Amino acid sequence: MEEEDHRMDETEWSYHGEGNKSLVVAHGQMSRVLRLLKYSSEDAENAPQNPEETFRQMDNIVDFSNNVMGPLLGDKFVHSGEVVKLPLEFVRQLSIKVQHQRPAWRCDKVMDIYSGAALCLPNLTAPPCLQTHTPPLCIEIKPKCGFLPSPEHVSKDIKTKVCRYCMHQHYKVANGKWKRKSLYCPLDLFSGNKQRMYFAIKHLIEEPQNNFKIFKGGQCIHGDREELPSLNSLVQKLRPYFTCGTGRNMTLLHDFIQVLVDSLLSSDEEGNEGVERRREERTVCEASLCSKELIRTGSQPLPRDSVLGRILQVQLLDSLDIEGVFPLYRRVEQHLHHFPQERGRLQVDGPYDKAFLEKLQKCPAEDDGSIEYAVAKVQQYRVAMTAKDCSIMVTLVPRRDEEDGGDRAVSSSVSILDLDPKPQDGVRRQQRLDHRVVSSYLRDAPGPRPPRFPECTLLIHPV
Repeated sequence: MEEEDHRMDETEWSYHGEGNKSLVVAHGQMSRVLRLLKYSSEDAENAPQNPEETFRQMDNIVDFSNNVMGPLLGDKFVHSGEVVKLPLEFVRQLSIKVQHQRPAWRCDKVMDIYSGAALCLPNLTAPPCLQTHTPPLCIEIKPKCGFLPSPEHVSKDIKTKVCRYCMHQHYKVANGKWKRKSLYCPLDLFSGNKQRMYFAIKHLIEEPQNNFKIFKGGQCIHGDREELPSLNSLVQKLRPYFTCGTGRNMTLLHDFIQVLVDSLLSSDEEGNEGVERRREERTVCEASLCSKELIRTGSQPLPRDSVLGRILQVQLLDSLDIEGVFPLYRRVEQHLHHFPQERGRLQVDGPYDKAFLEKLQKCPAEDDGSIEYAVAKVQQYRVAMTAKDCSIMVTLVPRRDEEDGGDRAVSSSVSILDLDPKPQDGVRRQQRLDHRVVSSYLRDAPGPRPPRFPECTLLIHPV
């Protein structure tokens, strides 16, 4: 743990964003951010945990990223950061400064001002300045879950036909969280089919919600929840990156999406094989708007070493679905109720070291009735949930290629962020949420959508 300089000035830092559990501030000059934990506003006067517990939580986040997600996803994609200790007066002044910049819907939680604990990370939305007049463009994508569960472990057949994201969209609109349903489907993005991926990203641009943001020079220019997305405005902001002239808007948007698709499929390995999927697994969601004709053509495998391929392989550690995992979770909880001293030996809450990863990877395929098997499957599920909730950051750096007459071109790099460990008790919450989401979809969802390209049957009658 590193102790930050006591002369830190809160005026040099500004609000950058926040998630459900933490708030992020960015430095005005240096390419780095500080991530601080949040807790319920009901605990504003008294911190829910002491400083030692907060620092331990931060250390767990770094260890999980370094020792578990790094090896599974590829160290080249992961930035773990380091835990720092901040002066408490700086943190309190910073909290006051950023409060008015926070979205109203996030203010049910407050920033931790008691521990001084923070995670220092590179600012991936504003990488260090390069030799270019145009600042880098950074695109943040939350891809969500890219596969359908096996019918062997689910009680409702709809879960093997419609992906969780599409069902959850229906649930969120019905409950007023979003005004409009996103047409994005993760199975299209993870398909490896460039045309399906193109439509997936286009739908993310049109309805970003929390799953798509574009940053220019560290500032969000598209995907801010407080503003309605405008494609025309976005195209004007993208124009310096993709054309020297005044190209048509749709052509420019097409070029932008193609660069993203290529970045997400990029792989360093020669002859990179596709991600191995279960034999019975469906790769198409019935709620997707992609036509059957489009799905039939060119079923390219998703490269294993691409960023999407890596994420999907970790997601597939969830081989049982929440319905298959929950009985094992209860087995673990009952064991810990009778033998609480076993919690440390079983590494239920860490430490997230090499031994933890080894147990995860050596879990037997069949249930032998042991507590070790149950713990390993629950841990696999928790790691898979982290991969389902992670974000991809694609950084596009403009360059001018002299060989092609000075036309604009971009080089890209890819990172994965939001890799915190999911808590053990989150399994129970996921089980309840899954029941609500599926029940809502079965109750209210419209019937099957007529195909855009109806299939015909040719009948030949004898004369």
